[in-house]
Amino acid sequence: MEFVPPAEPPVSEDQLLERARGLAGATLGLLARQRRIAVPEDLRRAKGWIGMLLEQALGATASSKALPDFPQLGVELKSIPVDPRGKPRESTYVCTAPLDGSMPRAWHASWPCKKLSRVLWVPIVCPPGAPPAERIVGTAVLWTPDADEDAVLRRDYEELTELIDLGELWQVDATRGAALQLRPKGAHGDDLVWALDREGEWIRTSPRGFYLRAGFTGELLARRLLLPR
Repeated sequence: MEFVPPAEPPVSEDQLLERARGLAGATLGLLARQRRIAVPEDLRRAKGWIGMLLEQALGATASSKALPDFPQLGVELKSIPVDPRGKPRESTYVCTAPLDGSMPRAWHASWPCKKLSRVLWVPIVCPPGAPPAERIVGTAVLWTPDADEDAVLRRDYEELTELIDLGELWQVDATRGAALQLRPKGAHGDDLVWALDREGEWIRTSPRGFYLRAGFTGELLARRLLLPR
């Protein structure tokens, strides 16, 4: 099989979307073999593998920097595992959430807002029990939150950050947030960060991250791809 080198950065959104949609129907195994990238047997210890593969195929350049994946376009890349009907199988990680009082209270000044201002969603179809190599790239979507979506995200973010600022982190659980959740994020149970409690005292707690609920991402994909809901 002829070697396919990493793609050059796209020069426009149209080129990026055309490139992404050109991958639709390909298996991840095929894309990996073309680029001579080893395929893991499962993703439990290779959670970033799909993203890395898509970055090479699409020309993303930001890597782990605090920039959009396509900085020249201001576009973030998000792969999203879906079932054969197009329904997301899990929530989508957005970014880490500092707990030391440094997060802006205003949604439009926040890092989650910047990360979600323009997103290339690439669905990855995951039939039940399919190993990574047999998963299939779906039809990509370029998304900017519409007014209703932005309002929901803003309400969730501002409610969550208010609880953090008040030292009420203990009140934040999986029931909070219609679209945006705050959940523990750490590779190990002993990963801890500093946070302020309700008395203004510094405590050690599990790191947190912002996630989009699967129901929210499912709705936005359904509307833009005209999928059944």
